[in-house]
Parts: sequence; C-alpha cells; structure tokens
Amino acid sequence: MRIGFGIVRAAMCLLTIVAIVAQFATSVNFISGKGGNIAGYVVNFFSFFTIDSNIGYVVVLGIGAVFLFTRTGDDPGWFTGLRAAVTTYMVTTGVVYNLLLRNIPLPQGQTVEWSNEVLHVVGPVYLLIDWLFAPGRAALRNSVLWWIVGFPIVWAVYTLIRAPFGADPVTGKQPWYPYPFLNPHTSLNGYLSVSFYVLLIAAVILCVGFGVVWVSRRWARDAPTRGGVARPS
Repeated sequence: MRIGFGIVRAAMCLLTIVAIVAQFATSVNFISGKGGNIAGYVVNFFSFFTIDSNIGYVVVLGIGAVFLFTRTGDDPGWFTGLRAAVTTYMVTTGVVYNLLLRNIPLPQGQTVEWSNEVLHVVGPVYLLIDWLFAPGRAALRNSVLWWIVGFPIVWAVYTLIRAPFGADPVTGKQPWYPYPFLNPHTSLNGYLSVSFYVLLIAAVILCVGFGVVWVSRRWARDAPTRGGVARPS
C-alpha cells in the first residue's frame, strides 16, 4: 500500500508541475505577443491562491512520496501538519472554484483548460483521498487549526493591500484582483459583498480544517498528544 500511494503521489506531483508550467508558459507567450508587462504578470500569477495552494501540493506530494518509499510508520509531526494545511487549502480551492468561479468565462487565448481542471478539481479530489486513505498520517491536536488558518489570513491581507496597485499585464488597467468576488468596484454591494465572501471562505477553511484534523484523530490509535501531534504508543 505504501509503495502504491508513493507511486500515485509522484505521478500526481509531476502532473501538477506540468499543469502549472503549461498555464504559466501559455500566458507568458500570450502577454508577450500583446506587448504586455511580463514582470507584472509573474507577480499576478503567484498571487493566486490556487497557484500558491498547488505549489504547496507539489511540495507535499514530493516529500510524501519520498517518505512512503523510504520510511515506515507515522510521518514526522511537522509533515503531518503541513499535509493537513495543504489538504485544507486544496479542498477549499476546489469548493470555492466550483461554487463561485465555475461559470465565469476564462480569458480567451491564455487559459489552458485541462490545466485549469487539474489545478481546481483533480488536485483537490486526489489530496482529499490521499489524506483519508494514504498511510503515515499521525493524529493532530485541534491547536493545529491556528497554523492552518495563518496562511489564508496573510494571503487575504496581502491581496487586498496589493490589489489597488496591481494592474492587468496587457491593458495596464488598475486595480487588479485575482478573483472577481474580491473586487469591491465590480461587486454588487462593494466592500460589503467582499466582506461576505471573505467571511464565507474563512468559514469554509475553518470547517474543512476542522474536518481534516478530526479525521486524523478519529482514525488514529488512542494516544497522548505532544507538540501538536498525537503519537501512537
């Protein structure tokens, strides 16, 4: 079972790297052809929560595959916590995309549709399955939730501060928001709508994070908890 999941992790890691690179290269070629600002696009690209989450996904799957090939027993506590956080972010990415963004037209000429599905659907579904069934997961304390919500908070603050100064790399139009529901200038009720969506997504992250931690504890052997991880005796 360990070798099987290790192989699948390595394959999914490679697929996601290819998907990220394909989308990045396609957009760069498109923007370059339009005489756009490539440097600005690079910053915008890595400002998407989806891209950040999928980079974390690649790191977790890569390390996780190595652990399954070379170790026995539970994973180190730090890795279990990291895996829980990235699982939360990826599942949230899938939920938010399919609820809020699925029917929004994508930029023509620079969107790689299969890559979009890998990053928003395939990745989240697989990592949830991996969390539920792959070996090595240790039990986590509920306090790990504070670490899980840390990155989304930093990302939201960064996004709302940077957005007024960001610009579309082709048209140069400001402001630039990574997701339309965060843009108070186009939202129906301005900042009120933005606040609603931010709180809604925060609730999703907390619910998913709590579920991830609960699964780790519910399916683990009874043991005392130390340092954020419940280690089997």
